[in-house]
Amino acid sequence: MITRLRPLVTQWTAVVPVIAAILLALTWGRDLPGGVVALVTLVLAGAVLAAVHHAEVIAHRVGEPFGSLVLAVAVTIIEVALIVTLMADGGDKSATLARDTVFAAVMITCNGIVGICLLVGALRHGMAVFNPEGTGAALATVATLATLGLVLPTFTTSKPGPEYSTSQLVFAAVASIALYGLFVATQTVRHRDYFLPITRDGHVVDADDHAEPPSSRTALISVGMLLLALIGVVGLAKGVSPTIESGVESAGMPHAVVGVVIALLVLLPETIAALRATRRDRVQTSLNLALGSAMASIGLTVPAVAIATVWLSGPLVLGLSATHMVLLTLTMIVSTLTVAPGRATPLQGGVHLVLFAAYLELAVTP
Repeated sequence: MITRLRPLVTQWTAVVPVIAAILLALTWGRDLPGGVVALVTLVLAGAVLAAVHHAEVIAHRVGEPFGSLVLAVAVTIIEVALIVTLMADGGDKSATLARDTVFAAVMITCNGIVGICLLVGALRHGMAVFNPEGTGAALATVATLATLGLVLPTFTTSKPGPEYSTSQLVFAAVASIALYGLFVATQTVRHRDYFLPITRDGHVVDADDHAEPPSSRTALISVGMLLLALIGVVGLAKGVSPTIESGVESAGMPHAVVGVVIALLVLLPETIAALRATRRDRVQTSLNLALGSAMASIGLTVPAVAIATVWLSGPLVLGLSATHMVLLTLTMIVSTLTVAPGRATPLQGGVHLVLFAAYLELAVTP
């Protein structure tokens, strides 16, 4: 955890987001040669680390669960903007873009990030301990949003194909916003203690270490730097996507793998921040980040694409395939069994990681 803002680190994390933004402006919409792709990738990695640093500064200032909420919502808003932009430019071929991106985010967060954090936490501290009330509420919200946004469109009959009719899409969008808003109010106001880290004997940890929090000015600067870094991360990930796409096609893999790779890049800040929290025995913070990101991804993407359909002419395919529905169902069942006891062994982390590996395998070889 960042307890003191060292001048050298602060300077480095302030410079990299600016470089990322400048590089993004210079490369946006251009075909990049190999050398520039290598430079973009290097700056992208630096922007990820800078984003994590500034997110931790903000979290240390505002405390949990506000800190994890800031990072999750910031990443998702920028990701949603990217999805809508790509859909506007892609025509019919982008019909499944929102679905594929959201489902990738759910699998990465609920199995990849959760799995690695539970495994590391249990191995490092003997047992990964968290609050089942708060985590269970977050998981229930994710399951409901995923079903409304990704599963039901496959079974509706008002419109042919795995698509919602206009009225159904409006309902799903309103319900998503309402559920997400209700969860945020629960997490930050009425039952904030459910989402705070706990000790081995069940006591809530309301203070993070004993370090003096950064000043309001420093926190505000970090907010700006975080947004700039995240814009750089998402935008540069989009910039290297043609190179990723060429590599995927050369390897004979499905085009959907491109979306998975980009989602992995975009979610790197949350992954690193969650792992750092786990190393400090703050597994609840890690789960707040993972499930909060999944929830924000669905709860903000569905309303955004619903609004975008006003000017987008192509179809909007939201319904998952049978294989993906099986993976989603199994993920929710396993997650429920993981969350219920409020503590986890390396086995639970391993189970989630196997599910994540299965998702990646089926993405490469459907």
